[in-house]
Amino acid sequence: MRRFLAYIGFTCAMAVAMTTSTLDAAEKPSRATNKPVADFEGEITAKAVRPHVEFLASRELKGRSGADARKAAQYIVAKFSKWGLKPLFGEDGFYQDIPMPAKEGEEMPDRRIFGRNLGAVLPGSDPKLRDEVLIVSAHYDHLGVRGGRIFAGADDNASGVSMMLEVARQLSKLDRPSKRSVAFVGFDLEERMLWGSRWFAAHPPWPIERVKMFITADMIGRSLGNLNLPTVFVMGSEHAPALKTALDGVGQPEGLEVARLGIDLVGTRSDYGPFRDRKIPFLFFSTGQHPDYHTPNDLPERIDFEKVARVSSLVLRLTKHIADEKSAPRWTDDLVPDIDEARAVHRIATLLLSADGDDRLSDVQRLVVSHTQTKAGQIVERKRMTAEERTWLTRMAQVLLLSVF
Repeated sequence: MRRFLAYIGFTCAMAVAMTTSTLDAAEKPSRATNKPVADFEGEITAKAVRPHVEFLASRELKGRSGADARKAAQYIVAKFSKWGLKPLFGEDGFYQDIPMPAKEGEEMPDRRIFGRNLGAVLPGSDPKLRDEVLIVSAHYDHLGVRGGRIFAGADDNASGVSMMLEVARQLSKLDRPSKRSVAFVGFDLEERMLWGSRWFAAHPPWPIERVKMFITADMIGRSLGNLNLPTVFVMGSEHAPALKTALDGVGQPEGLEVARLGIDLVGTRSDYGPFRDRKIPFLFFSTGQHPDYHTPNDLPERIDFEKVARVSSLVLRLTKHIADEKSAPRWTDDLVPDIDEARAVHRIATLLLSADGDDRLSDVQRLVVSHTQTKAGQIVERKRMTAEERTWLTRMAQVLLLSVF
């Protein structure tokens, strides 16, 4: 494995060297984005999110897989019912059964129940807009018990479920419901090739065209690579200018940095995939992958509950804002390079180099990270980024994910 990572690093270092000479080619530059100016106290607290994470990642739930995932589903549905949310799936109530995937060439597909999505809705208050739906979601399944060890999944993704629950609680307390309807969906089987969200997107409880925005959070309680990074990465706004404007306008909780990234920098890593593929405006919130990802060490005592609360408060405020806007976000394929992406990559590279006293980087990896820091810093200083530079930035971000984190 180490030899493989070194090979990736060497290949990308060569790419950096070959690309640097062409980066000044004339391209349409991006516009520098305005940073959020509004401030707010987070409505959602660490005290509120903590019990959800501790229960969902407890030994009792044994990693939320198979029959043990049903206990998590019952917990979430009980909260939805307590707060007065309406069942999302009509006669089936809060649950949507997910059948076994059909095998290739299978004449009689196995229709046994493989998992269960769950959902609730707060109907909108505006007669003209209530048929438009915003989805706030998180996957609640994890890896279960393997080799006799429990994979508790505190960050992945009890943290995201706690966000979904507390946003639902806060919106259910409003004196006047939002103009648009807001649905809350807990996906099962995310750890099985996104099968739960893929099934939901193909079999929604209403025409999929009614979904005007999709939000999901996956791992929002730690930090990328355990770096000293008080950041949540927000991906997807490049496909909906209204979401960029909203992120700039709603502000951010004190102690939280919001870094916008294009989704192509990370690929398909969570339940936004089926909605992105249908060109539904979406946002993906994550604080990044860390060394305890998909290990038995992803435990509640390692969660930064203040960070979970701050990210949850940001999602709450953004959801309320979009739910009451006159016009819903619209999808665009015309992407403009965003200087925020260069800022985020430069920050990560700088932290990696400053934290290298623990020998986390090989010599080749250090060379790649140093090149990335230098070039991204030049882009940030210049305050504009060309399309060709963004292609380079995307390649470097993917390299860091593959070979360092």
